[in-house]
Amino acid sequence: MADKQISLPAKLINGGIAGLIGVTCVFPIDLAKTRLQNQQNGQRMYTSMSDCLIKTIRSEGYFGMYRGAAVNLTLVTPEKAIKLAANDFFRHQLSKDGQQLTLLKEMLAGCGAGTCQVIVTTPMEMLKIQLQDAGRLAAQRKILSAQAQLSGQGSAQPSVEAPATPRPTATQLTRDLLRSRGIAGLYKGLGATLLRDVPFSIVYFPLFANLNELGRPAPGEKSPFYVSFLAGCVAGSAAAVAVNPCDVVKTRLQSLQRGINEDTYSGFLDCARKILRNEGPSAFLKGAYCRALVIAPLFGIAQVVYFLGIAETLLGLPRIQP
Repeated sequence: MADKQISLPAKLINGGIAGLIGVTCVFPIDLAKTRLQNQQNGQRMYTSMSDCLIKTIRSEGYFGMYRGAAVNLTLVTPEKAIKLAANDFFRHQLSKDGQQLTLLKEMLAGCGAGTCQVIVTTPMEMLKIQLQDAGRLAAQRKILSAQAQLSGQGSAQPSVEAPATPRPTATQLTRDLLRSRGIAGLYKGLGATLLRDVPFSIVYFPLFANLNELGRPAPGEKSPFYVSFLAGCVAGSAAAVAVNPCDVVKTRLQSLQRGINEDTYSGFLDCARKILRNEGPSAFLKGAYCRALVIAPLFGIAQVVYFLGIAETLLGLPRIQP
């Protein structure tokens, strides 16, 4: 309704709380998604999400599944807060005539939210991907080194194992990128991120709003707790799978280090062409089920926190149903 006022601080706090809880719950699945998307034909180390997680625990320990989590936990608060607050803001602006939003206006609000969030999403994803994929590359080098030692056992020259490459930290990566490429280094893959996140928001927010509306007991009342959660899960999964091809391309473009004999890419179209030519159309769905498993609870939790109005309660403000 037009007379509803948006409490921006409350929306930001709710988005931040939701992001922290969600990322903590699903980060290992996100790590598996990144590693599955980055491996190319001929260099496949993992056959599935479970295989990836088992091998990660064996080689890197339990906390190896949380490599890069610190970056996400630091930046997910502003990222999710901007996304949810921007969508709320645009919906409010587009409904000033007091009428219910049309599907087109809901999609425009989602488009605005997706565009705003990439300010934080792009550098967050850039750093996170390097940290997540470092374990895959280290394991690949270890396997190749072992194979070289076996093949060199019969030769006169003894094989010498290559020293382990130190794994980067987020601070080190940020410093190196800023020194070598400036601020643009942190925004590599910005176009691919936009092509993923804007369509995602266009699909997600209208779908969630309409699913959530179906569960309202009566006009003007809140939907039950479980309805908001399920609506967030279903809408998040559907949107995640829909934009997965762009997510695969984005992951490849933002990966600074490559494995042995892996392709390099000059841009979005070059990456898409090489993936299609060398790996086939199915490669664009790599990690799709992982991404759905990540996004479903992530946005389910986000919408529950958002609609419960935890921040409004903390700030002593009335809870308003958008």
